Amino acid sequence: MMTARSLRVVEADARFYRRTWRASVFSNFLTPVLYLLAMGVGLGQLIDEGRGGSSLDIPYLTFLAPGLLAAIAMQTAAGASSYPVMAGMKWRKTYHATLATPIGIRELVLGHVGWVTLRITFGVVVFALVMWLFDAASLLGAILAVPPAILTGMAFATVVTAYTARLEHETGLVTLFRFGIMPLFLFSGTFFPIEQLPDAVEPLAYLTPLWHGVSLCRSIALGLPFDLHPGISIAYLLVWVAAGTILSIRMFRRRLVL
Repeated sequence: MMTARSLRVVEADARFYRRTWRASVFSNFLTPVLYLLAMGVGLGQLIDEGRGGSSLDIPYLTFLAPGLLAAIAMQTAAGASSYPVMAGMKWRKTYHATLATPIGIRELVLGHVGWVTLRITFGVVVFALVMWLFDAASLLGAILAVPPAILTGMAFATVVTAYTARLEHETGLVTLFRFGIMPLFLFSGTFFPIEQLPDAVEPLAYLTPLWHGVSLCRSIALGLPFDLHPGISIAYLLVWVAAGTILSIRMFRRRLVL
């Protein structure tokens, strides 16, 4: 639960971001739009002409866009919860300075998660509008898909924060993005139904939080039947958020409190 002290952490991050936001414009906003243009419009036209639409009998652009909405939330969360956390602990040591104030570990972690959630919200709202402008979803469908996308991002934000907090060297972050975030981006249903994966790999995709986010966003945005009961997917993502938050508090306390 956010407190006044947690909101101070959010305010501090927002003030810092006001001076550095230009560096994240391409990765957070332009890259997803380029994916939508290249994969959804460019490749999608070839897929639609060659196969008469996707396996769901809808245009590929329409199939792709809601999946990218959830994937954007994941990528934004991972980016904001990795190197900035490492900087706060090791390079800039802003977390040490924060803890010299009345703000404690719990408020620091919740404030960080709150700020990342704002980053995620802004990114997915912008992309939801892009989906609507590309006629990949109705305006109402795109708006309704925003909350599950935010929840997906929060699941990754808390877990990546906990993972980063336990690292001594930044090489572990390279490993995270190369062998964690990127494979999830490619093989969690964003670009194609996971039923097309090998039988031995398909069950693993169902365990990833991104698949649950993609499934929720796609079904809600397009009005399609849910692959899994939505309550199960929402509960699953909430478990990741809760577990990641608890682990983050524990890892922060271990690293920052002597």
